[in-house]
Amino acid sequence: GDETENFEFPLITKGGARIEVLLNATTRRDEQGNVIGVVGIGQDITARLAQEREYSKLIDTANAPIFGVGTDGAVNVWNQCAMRLVGYTI
Repeated sequence: GDETENFEFPLITKGGARIEVLLNATTRRDEQGNVIGVVGIGQDITARLAQEREYSKLIDTANAPIFGVGTDGAVNVWNQCAMRLVGYTI
């Protein structure tokens, strides 16, 4: 099939460890277009998510004001130091 969906979900291993998985799934169809199954490809994204959380924490607790600006020119992200500097909160 042409449609594809991505799903993020936790998975518990046989050893009891929790891992985060990104699953890309697409339907399988026969010649008439009937769904006959699903093809899925999974990827362990545990380390990537941990790295993203650590990066966000580093940005948020930095001793310098950090701003993010969207394509429309509006500030859409700022850290704690920036909030203290300008007096605005999220």
